[in-house]
Amino acid sequence: MAGRILLLILVGFCATAQANEYRVSAFSSEGLRGWETKTFKGSTDYSLVRDDGRTVVRAFSKGTASGLFKKMKLDPQSFRYLRWSWKIADIVKNGDETTKAGDDYAARVYVVFPGRFFWQTRAINYIWANRLPKGGAIPNAFTSHAMMLAVESGSERAGQWLTEERDILADYRRLFGDEPHEIGAIAVMTDTDNTGGEATAWYGAITLSTSKSP
Repeated sequence: MAGRILLLILVGFCATAQANEYRVSAFSSEGLRGWETKTFKGSTDYSLVRDDGRTVVRAFSKGTASGLFKKMKLDPQSFRYLRWSWKIADIVKNGDETTKAGDDYAARVYVVFPGRFFWQTRAINYIWANRLPKGGAIPNAFTSHAMMLAVESGSERAGQWLTEERDILADYRRLFGDEPHEIGAIAVMTDTDNTGGEATAWYGAITLSTSKSP
């Protein structure tokens, strides 16, 4: 009996834990199902590959700008912790976060917060920065409705798989000065259309959770 009770407790715990985590991507089991393409200029090549023993998305851009996005409706007050893993071959050499001509990134993961009207939509771009110091944040060179936050910066850790975690609710409050309504989409993008350069990046699993990592 005690064993059965323990089993029920464990099953209940697992069910609760799963309910507290939303899998944005599970490339190894689902591939790119549920992801859509948004093209800005040309098509960045996104493909499923095996790297470091797991299935991930490889992105290659040569003067192109297109991204993958997945729609959802989640409460950022609850699902506030975004986790992902990524790797880059190198930064965009001529990239410069402060100019339109340099607004290219080897890797970025961003969260879209729809507004009641389209012009009220905002986004946090978590970028692997070219020049902006790690931890720095500035408005996007094209629109103040998108904030660029440097989670990594420079070439020092290029070629390494890194795991990141951000409190998107806290970041939104700090960057925009108010409260977000809902999470409408998560996107990834590798782009080099403004500089005309090249970039390669890899994206691993992405999740949204109600609690921080242990």
